[in-house]
Amino acid sequence: MITSVLVANRGEIARRVFATCRRLGLGTVAVYSDADAQAPFVSEADAAVRLPGNTPGETYLRGDLIIAAAQAAGADAIHPGYGFLSENAEFAKAVIDAGLTWIGPPVKSIEQMGSKIESKKMMDAAGVPVLKELSPEEVTEDMLPVLVKASAGGGGRGMRVVRSLDALAGEVAGASREAGSAFGDATVFVERYIETGRHIEVQVMADQHGTVWAVGERECSIQRRHQKVVEEAPSPLVEKISGMRAELFKAAKLATEAIGYEGAGTVEFLADEKGNFFFLEMNTRLQVEHPVTEMTTGLDLVRTQIQVANGDELPAEPPALRGHSIEVRLYAEDPMHDWQPQSGTVHKIEIPGTITEFDLFDRPGVRLDTGIEDGSVVGVHYDPMLSKVISYGETRREAATILANALSRSKIHGLITNRDLLVRVLRHEAFLAGDTDTAFFNTHGLDSLSAPLVDAAQEKLSIVAAALAESAANRAASKFGGRFPNGWRNLQSLPQVKKYDSRHTGEHVVKYNFDRNGKISVEGFEGLELISLSPSHVVLNVGGVARMFDVARYGDVVCVDSPFGPVTVRRVPRYEDPADHVAEGSLLAPMPGSVIRLGAAVGDTVKAGQAILWLEAMKMEHTISTPTAGVLTELNVAVGQQVEVGAVLAVVEVPEAE
Repeated sequence: MITSVLVANRGEIARRVFATCRRLGLGTVAVYSDADAQAPFVSEADAAVRLPGNTPGETYLRGDLIIAAAQAAGADAIHPGYGFLSENAEFAKAVIDAGLTWIGPPVKSIEQMGSKIESKKMMDAAGVPVLKELSPEEVTEDMLPVLVKASAGGGGRGMRVVRSLDALAGEVAGASREAGSAFGDATVFVERYIETGRHIEVQVMADQHGTVWAVGERECSIQRRHQKVVEEAPSPLVEKISGMRAELFKAAKLATEAIGYEGAGTVEFLADEKGNFFFLEMNTRLQVEHPVTEMTTGLDLVRTQIQVANGDELPAEPPALRGHSIEVRLYAEDPMHDWQPQSGTVHKIEIPGTITEFDLFDRPGVRLDTGIEDGSVVGVHYDPMLSKVISYGETRREAATILANALSRSKIHGLITNRDLLVRVLRHEAFLAGDTDTAFFNTHGLDSLSAPLVDAAQEKLSIVAAALAESAANRAASKFGGRFPNGWRNLQSLPQVKKYDSRHTGEHVVKYNFDRNGKISVEGFEGLELISLSPSHVVLNVGGVARMFDVARYGDVVCVDSPFGPVTVRRVPRYEDPADHVAEGSLLAPMPGSVIRLGAAVGDTVKAGQAILWLEAMKMEHTISTPTAGVLTELNVAVGQQVEVGAVLAVVEVPEAE
């Protein structure tokens, strides 16, 4: 029987497994890279073993080191989480050969499903509908677009949509590199790309005694870069089409039984609006989106995994479905700028309405599964997902409303995230109507979906609150102890001036005055009254309505949170440092990362949009292109070099017209 579990993973999923282990009275062991030494999951474990290095290849992909860590710490079982080695048959076999319990499916099942190429052949033979695999050489113009896909992985890595034959070879090579870096297997394949499909998956659970459950389906159609962003259970498409759930469950059970599966797994399908569906892959592990199934069944899927690994029998039938649950993935990334991943310190994360973390409940509310806490540092070596925020409601609309409200009122300070995008999706008419295919962002416009939650007037008012709170902080810190709240002059004073820069709307100048009675006047705002003021909280009377603002400062960065939505600005110094300026035409690193390829050399004449170099960060490739045509006069990096955010990578000069 299992008594102590090592989680061969990091971040949110490590904390998730530890939470169930604690409830079951089991011991916990963490492994961690140098980059994760201060991460919350490390301190929460009963024991932790260091894996020297930072990159996945040095650490979380080193099965030998992980097994040695389990033996050293006294763990008798290993849970792989998701990603990394979770679907690596060699690792699973090594765990079993070392005398440890593998909390996962049989090695043979992992091998059979580990190759998406071979798994489709097996599913076809078992009577499960599939999409035909194509070789790059046989793709013709009339087959386009096609999807290049990593055979050994998921999560959008090693995956590219190709719309022209000329681009196919390059995209196959790029997907292969990305797959090799993320999964240790560079094999890719090609299949027909369905532009507006619905991504439907079935959670399965099977024991060692022949019982197979189709626990419930999830819909995960809203994706970016082929990686899921919003997931929900049950599927609105399946709810709408009579008989589809029964057919899906039948196909999922056929797939599960065909390979003698045991434990938790997910059979993924691509469906059209009529309810026709095709097998995509089987994930022989727990999915990122498993909480929505837990919330709508009352099952702790990690607990059930452990029970199955212990040899326990499942009941004949899974629990009945209840209510609706929606999960969003909160990423440190900028949707407005090609989803650029972000790194740095998370100063604060606070999700209001959270009932629990990593646990179940049966009333309307919010669950938080997070890998970070206040002060956590997000690096460049791993996926940029910060947290999963999950809602539960009796109806789909209730679940969406609860989740949108919680996200819009959350305090997330320190990094740019996709929070505003998530809120706008959850409130969008098409989403609420259940129209959520894989082209959702293209159909409804990423620019409008990722726009700030606050409008221009609300942002200006939030910036006024930032200026007033800063003035209160300055007074509180003065040697006069705030005894002269308005300063003192024997003549009427000029307005006090503070400047802030918004990444969305540029520079804002706030000019304000206090009179000798403490009343305030702000240029551009008629009838504005100050009700209360402190360094961290401002209440303003605006048109007879009291508006509350919470203000936090981190150096020059100011975060203002209110029921309007979040506003983050940077305080503009009174005097600029010339050293902060860079040469015109400079290409700056949008994120920390490693240079993996160069596309031009010094002296080359380059075209607008031409790729100059490629960075690898957070397990994805990012292209750095020149926005203008000209001559590449500087190239300050080499292949393999690590660069920091904001570093000048290259300079493109535009020749002066004669």
